[in-house]
Amino acid sequence: MKKLRRLWAFIFCGALSLTLLAPTLALAAKKKADVVIVADTRFIENGLLHWWAQMYNESHLTFALMTMAIIPILGCVLGIVADFFMSMTGIDLKHRELAEK
Repeated sequence: MKKLRRLWAFIFCGALSLTLLAPTLALAAKKKADVVIVADTRFIENGLLHWWAQMYNESHLTFALMTMAIIPILGCVLGIVADFFMSMTGIDLKHRELAEK
């Protein structure tokens, strides 16, 4: 039983290694891999979406920092709006009684 477990561990680790190393082996066959990831702004007419895509194309660092700043702010705004609408329907999350009593 112990030998069978070792065999399965060896097969699993070998398959995992091949899966993780396959892209590296494929890129090693080619001399240089030119991969450029850009947002296509040719057909974006909206000003905000065009600005956001252009910022992604120009600086990934600025895009990442802006994203990290905007997402928590939008989360708070959506939470406040959801709390407002729930309080209008009678759901009060500020003063709740424990149901375990």
